[in-house]
Amino acid sequence: MKKVSKQIASTAIRSSAFDRFVSLLERTGRRRPHLLRVLTYHRVDESDAHPNLYPRVTVSPSAFDAQMGHLAKKYHVISMPELLFLSRHGSALPPNTVMITFDDAYCDFAGQAWPILKRYNLPVTLFVPTAFPGQPSRSFWWDDLYYALRATERRQELDTPAGRIALATEADRQQALTRLRDHVKSLPHDQAMAWVDDMCRQLGRPMPERTVLSWDTLRQLAGEGVTLGAHTQTHPLLNRVSLETARTEAVNSLRDLEREIGSALPIFAYPSGGISDEVVRLLKAEGFELAFTTVRGINDWRTADRLRLRRINVGPNTTLPVLRAQLLPGTVHLNAYIG
Repeated sequence: MKKVSKQIASTAIRSSAFDRFVSLLERTGRRRPHLLRVLTYHRVDESDAHPNLYPRVTVSPSAFDAQMGHLAKKYHVISMPELLFLSRHGSALPPNTVMITFDDAYCDFAGQAWPILKRYNLPVTLFVPTAFPGQPSRSFWWDDLYYALRATERRQELDTPAGRIALATEADRQQALTRLRDHVKSLPHDQAMAWVDDMCRQLGRPMPERTVLSWDTLRQLAGEGVTLGAHTQTHPLLNRVSLETARTEAVNSLRDLEREIGSALPIFAYPSGGISDEVVRLLKAEGFELAFTTVRGINDWRTADRLRLRRINVGPNTTLPVLRAQLLPGTVHLNAYIG
């Protein structure tokens, strides 16, 4: 039933009637004060440009261009330094405030996303997992699993702790990826990474390509106005590691940015939404002032916990009308229908 409902809703939000409905809502709801909307992107590229990378986090350049054009025309896009200033001084937000963030510092940011952002003169924050830029062979576990399942020559079923998975067809392997990703996120971090390595070996792991921007490129982007933020060093879910490991990952990520870039703001993004009350208290004790979750929603700046700020994820199925709707109060739940 849930799948059918999602399919119906997915069709409805791509209709011309939905576009007209969003236009009506925009005339009445966009200018509500005190609302901070934070968009989350991961990759901007053509869907087939890098077939070994997980595609569900990729927005096409043409869609991204249309989205940025809409923001430039209709919203006040705020920079991270501006937001930090407002937070420190207890100041109100400008009307129609939006912030643009990217997680993970994928290589395509420099070649695809940044030129579009520069053309519209829009500020952006890029959250960097700082162990990756200096290690070109390091790749994200979800890309490893995706590529291993996509490229494997194995077609027999495989027994896993997540159950027996079929590999005979592309649909089987896509379903297997979903089950295996969910299993990984349920495990303690070290156990999860060891299990991913073992699974990829069984599937015949291909060699990954460079995934994350180099320090040289990150320095160049910072010099051109991109704000860089801490995103841990190795991208663990911080609620799946010890508190001491969480502290090391967060603090050293900030120190890495300070060493490589020259300075860094006390800001943070929780990898894959791994968060707990203890982790939040840890970040506060270490001097972080703004931290961003993967919890979907719009923030009321007057009452929002500065270390639990919500964001709106943007993916390949986010059409411009859907994005416009998500920026309005009460409609962010559309994420549930677009994947």
